[in-house]
Amino acid sequence: MPEKQEIQKTISESNKEGSKEEFYSLLRLVSPGTNLRKALSGIVSSGKGALIVIEKPALYRLIDGGFKVNCPFSYQRLIELSKMDGAIILSSNLKRIIYANVLLTPNSKIKTMETGTRHKAAERTAKQISGVVIAISERKKEIVLFYKNKRYKLRETSEIVSKVNEHIQVLEKQRELFDSYLETLNKIELKNYINLNHAIKTIQKGKVIQKISEELSKYLIELGAEGDLLKTRLREILFDVERETNLIIKDYSNIDYKTAIEILDGLSYEKLLDKDRILRILNYENPREIVSIAGWRLLSKTTLTEPEIAELIKEMENFERIIHSDIEQEFASLPKEKSPLLKVELEKLKLGI
Repeated sequence: MPEKQEIQKTISESNKEGSKEEFYSLLRLVSPGTNLRKALSGIVSSGKGALIVIEKPALYRLIDGGFKVNCPFSYQRLIELSKMDGAIILSSNLKRIIYANVLLTPNSKIKTMETGTRHKAAERTAKQISGVVIAISERKKEIVLFYKNKRYKLRETSEIVSKVNEHIQVLEKQRELFDSYLETLNKIELKNYINLNHAIKTIQKGKVIQKISEELSKYLIELGAEGDLLKTRLREILFDVERETNLIIKDYSNIDYKTAIEILDGLSYEKLLDKDRILRILNYENPREIVSIAGWRLLSKTTLTEPEIAELIKEMENFERIIHSDIEQEFASLPKEKSPLLKVELEKLKLGI
């Protein structure tokens, strides 16, 4: 399957760049309020440039000259040492300044898109040691974080807040549409008017919301404590989106639903909006195909536990038989008291209660 190859390629590329969690951890280290960020901002304010490397064993093969400092880290010391031309080496736990005024000598054959000498050395070193290098441009007054194959420019707090507010507004609108699609999906599933097109549209909206939120998460982490209120708002917007979306995929996928989720999570915005592609990932040929769903998503809104839902689906085979069963009928797979309760709960779902 071509989409499966795409997800494997995405995973391979992400290994070169480091995991999302690793990169988010780095952003936390340089978020506003941290001592390292104070030092970086101080260097920019003083009109100086700098090259700062976080220690790794592989680094020592690439350094020449300089002098050993080996003193406790403080942002004032780091600002003072940046007045010299060479690189500064920090300990891996950021508690000590190890060397200063060091010449970095990474392999010149390593590809780089940078133009300045300092930034070329930073990118090549980060790639060669699979580590972290921070370059500060004296002329542009920019702070650029290099990590493995990844490049990320740190932004001013005011710029980040502006970006976050833009994303929040987009997410709020997308969430309204997602909720509207879900409400329609509830109605048609409870009436057994299964519509594959509408399910795909809802999946697309849910996955787009998740993708936007991932981009927003980077900004919020970079804001540090200053983004706490915005983080709370984001959690409210995202509440249950991933769970609902993945349960729709579980109900409608014609292949292992975990595989389908993995492939969908690896798609770009453009590919997510391609309805035919989503159709193929779910392993359908025609959007008008007759679909019978298990009912995982709606049954999860009742008091049934996940094992009980699994047993009920195994007994009844599909959601149509469950919702059309007689009110007096007891389900053999459920405890005796739960059959009538389930019927009441499903009726309440039909009424939107």
